[in-house]
Amino acid sequence: MTVHISSKFDSGAIEVVSAERADDIHVRIARDGAAEFAQWFHFRVQGVAGVPCRIVFDNAGQTSYPRGWENYRAVASYDRVTWFRVPTSYDGQVMTVAFTPAHDSVYLAYFEPYPDERHLALLGTAQNSPLVRSHSMGQTVDGRDMTLLTVGEPRAGKRHIWVIARQHPGETMAEWFVEGMLRRLLGAGDWAGDPLAAALLDEAVFFVVPNMNPDGSARGHLRTHAAGANLNREWLTPDLARSPEVHHVRAAIEATGCDMFFDIHGDEALPYVFLAGNEGVESATPALLAREKAFGERFKAVSLDFQDKFGYPPGKHGPESLKLASKWVAHRFGCLSLTLEMPFKDNANRPDPQVGWSGARSAALGASMLAAIWAQMQADQR
Repeated sequence: MTVHISSKFDSGAIEVVSAERADDIHVRIARDGAAEFAQWFHFRVQGVAGVPCRIVFDNAGQTSYPRGWENYRAVASYDRVTWFRVPTSYDGQVMTVAFTPAHDSVYLAYFEPYPDERHLALLGTAQNSPLVRSHSMGQTVDGRDMTLLTVGEPRAGKRHIWVIARQHPGETMAEWFVEGMLRRLLGAGDWAGDPLAAALLDEAVFFVVPNMNPDGSARGHLRTHAAGANLNREWLTPDLARSPEVHHVRAAIEATGCDMFFDIHGDEALPYVFLAGNEGVESATPALLAREKAFGERFKAVSLDFQDKFGYPPGKHGPESLKLASKWVAHRFGCLSLTLEMPFKDNANRPDPQVGWSGARSAALGASMLAAIWAQMQADQR
């Protein structure tokens, strides 16, 4: 059977160099449309049931984050529902995936995708709850909807907690995280009757943007939107023409105010879950930094996946700091405002040989962070 490779589907991205033989396939990781970033891949290989496959990524060493390929394993799926890791090697120049598929068709991706259909279903299922209102904030560059979910009944005295995800569209673990958080907050499935959700919504309203970058998600980008902008560098002076996504969300935050803010991401190189705060940012007060540290301690108490030993160095972003969402919000509102990073690889502290870090594990982390938020809220009242 002839080998065939395709990527003309939601979040698909790859460049085929040659695919005459299953054991000598060569591909290149594609750039983000109008930008230089290149890291995300998602494609389908057909005609390979029981045939040893060797897929060489010729330009892995020239991608945006080559350290991301060290100790990395690609994810694969036959049905786009169950994803598993496959043997992957990297020699500093090329990356090679080698395995024998069990079926004719197999999908390969950088990380477990979060499809647009699942995104729309998440929005629809959430608004079925009487606790949720769904709002259109405006449109993206490509004309897609920017949707805000408001969870809880707004009233005087309640905390306003903002959670945004997928400013970088290839960081799909971020929307898996939001899904898990929303399921617990809305009492879905095994979370029915969870007292934590009711307690939180008695004292707070959650404003959730599950996908900040629908255009980049659909186009198979790692880090940018349709016109090539990195949205997490647009927060200081967002432009309605260049970065309408940030413009709309920032305007909504200004309208509601903010008491806590969390920007959910994934990191290509570091195999850990960690927080990035405002240490090294000129406007950060000692009180704010102490509150960030205390939140990290509370997160460690409720999640075995979270740690604070490994992370970014203070002041990593230098003069760009206030262009980033969490740092701009901390500067503007003086509130607890953090970026959460999850791995593309695995959690080195608690590895899973079969699936590595996954969508399900991201969702579990989202659910668990609600307990840390609750603990922080109680501490703030003392």
